[in-house]
Amino acid sequence: MRGSLNLFKVLGIPIRLHVSWFLIAVLITWSLAGGYFPMEYPGWSAATYWLVGAVASVLFFASVLIHELGHSVLALREKVPVKSITLFIFGGVAQIGREPPTAGAEFRIAIAGPLSSLGLAAFFGGLGAVLADNAVLAAPLAYLGRINLLLAAFNMIPGFPLDGGRVLRAGLWAWRDSYQQATMWASRAGRAVAYGFILFGAAQILLGGGFLNGLWIAFIGWFLNNAAESSYQQVLLRDMLSGVKASSVMTQECARVPGGLGVEQLIEEHVLAGGQRCFFVGDNGTMQGMITLQDLRSVPRGQRQGLTTEQVMTRLDGVLRVRPDDDVWRVLQLMDEHDVNQVPVMDGGSFLGMITRERLLHDIRLRAELGV
Repeated sequence: MRGSLNLFKVLGIPIRLHVSWFLIAVLITWSLAGGYFPMEYPGWSAATYWLVGAVASVLFFASVLIHELGHSVLALREKVPVKSITLFIFGGVAQIGREPPTAGAEFRIAIAGPLSSLGLAAFFGGLGAVLADNAVLAAPLAYLGRINLLLAAFNMIPGFPLDGGRVLRAGLWAWRDSYQQATMWASRAGRAVAYGFILFGAAQILLGGGFLNGLWIAFIGWFLNNAAESSYQQVLLRDMLSGVKASSVMTQECARVPGGLGVEQLIEEHVLAGGQRCFFVGDNGTMQGMITLQDLRSVPRGQRQGLTTEQVMTRLDGVLRVRPDDDVWRVLQLMDEHDVNQVPVMDGGSFLGMITRERLLHDIRLRAELGV
């Protein structure tokens, strides 16, 4: 989801808008103003069609946002962190920090979205019926009632990672008591659904059912197939790293530098010349903090002159750290949640080593090649 704009926060969750959203927003507004509303409500002016189309488009994406907030509120209640909600070309996605802890939690989080859409369908449909005498007001409300009903139905298709696929996984998880097996079968169902979309889209294109419509359906199938496969690969990765301790993948690659070292000198002699990416700052054997490339990037180039490592470091009490016996899968989750590329391994106040994302990826590749 790179290329997203931060809009605002709801319940502490950042709401973002991906650049691809602008394309689909324009297409939906155009299709409503140029096709759907003129066919359903003839006789309006062109300006009215475009105004009603734009309002309906905005409220549609607001509905998608509420759908994702439904998932997010339940996730927070189940103590599952939510990193962000992003609106993009395929609708919306809530990015959670980790998978639900139980099958029951998975079910509750998954079903919350479709239930939110059903609630919106009833609300918009009812309000549209009340305002039926005013066609300009009733038209977008009737459309939103139907589209939210379709949104709930579409998401309940039993193919992972759609909500229905997550409900299916929750059921299989509770039945077989195996998260991996449940994810495998739910992902297979998701891929079968995805191939069905792709084939249907291709048939639409080849049989004259509408080139753009067929292309869009096939594109949705392609996206679902990739998401289902990626979800299962993530489970395999979790199982691969389960039981592997942080101490087994840590390195000693984080150099120590004095607190009075100039930032420009650090960059020239240690980063550019030495290829080092992180440093512990300390004097007389006492560690005060840590500097990463992210810390250095946060200082504008023109302001680095005269600054020392002590002035730009992150103090030790604010550094994310892990213990040597922590599970590597949990370490990887923490790195993703906090958006860091390295984390120190510490036992009490003693520094034992450093885990870097590069080192983790290298270890994962080796384990995959060796089948361990």
